[in-house]
Amino acid sequence: MSGIFGIPWDLSISESHLLALGGCILGVLLLGSLAGFVLSLRARNDRGRRLATDVRDRVAAWWGMVIVVFGAILVGEIATLCLFGLLSFLALREFITLTPTRRADHHTLFWAFFVIIPLQYFLLGAGWYGMFIIFVPVWSFIFIAIRSTLTGDSTRYLERAAKIQWGLMLCVYCLSHLPALMLLDITDFGGRQAELLVWVIVVAQMSDVLQYVWGKCLGRHQVAPHLSPNKTWEGLLGGAISASGIGMALWWLTPYGPWYALAMAGTVTALGFAGGIVMSAIKRDGGVKDFGHLIPGHGGILDRVDSLLFTAPVVFHLTRFYWTA
Repeated sequence: MSGIFGIPWDLSISESHLLALGGCILGVLLLGSLAGFVLSLRARNDRGRRLATDVRDRVAAWWGMVIVVFGAILVGEIATLCLFGLLSFLALREFITLTPTRRADHHTLFWAFFVIIPLQYFLLGAGWYGMFIIFVPVWSFIFIAIRSTLTGDSTRYLERAAKIQWGLMLCVYCLSHLPALMLLDITDFGGRQAELLVWVIVVAQMSDVLQYVWGKCLGRHQVAPHLSPNKTWEGLLGGAISASGIGMALWWLTPYGPWYALAMAGTVTALGFAGGIVMSAIKRDGGVKDFGHLIPGHGGILDRVDSLLFTAPVVFHLTRFYWTA
């Protein structure tokens, strides 16, 4: 792995690949905007108007998210790190505010938000793989446990410490593996690691969208009715197969080749669903429908990145093990 501090990242999205992918995404967004407009014209009752409003809000949010993510990647590695660092900060904030904290937790949370998050992304930017990979699960885990005891408040200690440790693992450690894809020294890939990052995000998000669409069209049998009533087996299988096909069609953004891209896309969709259902369990335990309301039509940051939390570290390590020098 190489870093931006001392050793430059070698990031470049080829112009032809960027134009092709950008054109596809632009076309999908334009179709979504057109669909929202048509639905608003055809709405004749409150249900139709709510559906039109929901579609317009979701498409508008997608426009914003695509512009922000692509903009950061095109600006450069520091902008990309800053973006994901901010996402980790906002995601951890949503996770922690899901349940009340005690005054004794405030100093520990200060370290989590303002020391551990910046250090994790600094280690990533420095290309220090050995420390990046163990900083949160080893050093931060131990530190949080010790710091929480120094407050002298033992009330629900295990629950409070575990919540912070879980939040750091999901929102910081797992999420930071997405920009970490761009540090991999992938064999015969020509410094196009940013394309791999875009591919993972596109496949994971398309899987979410297509599972929703297939579920609305054909969904009959619920996967976990008490956790996420809208998730059905028909939606899961239809979305997974469709998104895997898209991942295979976009294999030229990856170092995998068509059939390996299909297998990796299947991994992305399976882990994306697993991440979503786990986060649904956490939300139900907290008695909320969404983690937040920052993104209209999508909920909070965690509601949007839940399908990437388990996906990112697994794809990173599979790629590092099989496709790097």
